[in-house]
Amino acid sequence: MDKENVTPIEEQTEVPAEKTELEVLKEEKDELYDKYLRTLAEYDNFRKRSQREKDAIYGDATVDAVKKLLPVLDNFERALNYECKDEEFKKGISLIQNTLVEVFDNLGVKEIPAMDQQFDPNLHEAVMHIDNPAYEENIVTDVYRKGYMIGDKVIRHTMVVVAN
Repeated sequence: MDKENVTPIEEQTEVPAEKTELEVLKEEKDELYDKYLRTLAEYDNFRKRSQREKDAIYGDATVDAVKKLLPVLDNFERALNYECKDEEFKKGISLIQNTLVEVFDNLGVKEIPAMDQQFDPNLHEAVMHIDNPAYEENIVTDVYRKGYMIGDKVIRHTMVVVAN
């Protein structure tokens, strides 16, 4: 085709064909960019979810291990309360108990306060009620077994006697 024979209408139809190709490339770029952003967001969500799961597994494993060691701590306390003539033996038991308590402290294990406290069913397990005018109603008067928690999670409820 000669430029002389080209009508203005034909020139106009060639230009939009080039724009269409450019628009197609822009749409393809936008599509790929959108896929990239979605993939990036999915990866970020996956990373955060994996971290949360890892933290939860660590916390659950710590709680399980502490639950299994609490009877050992109870037995050391009973041994210290038992009358013994050999002071060196009692001192050794005390050192072992203190080490175990220190390990629990490092793990974030705290004893649940109970004696002379208001009874809280979320923290305490009442095994007996007594009528004692010396105490107000629903006050813990005796502790049979200590309770423990890590953070806000109760590992073992405190076994208590409550005044009516």
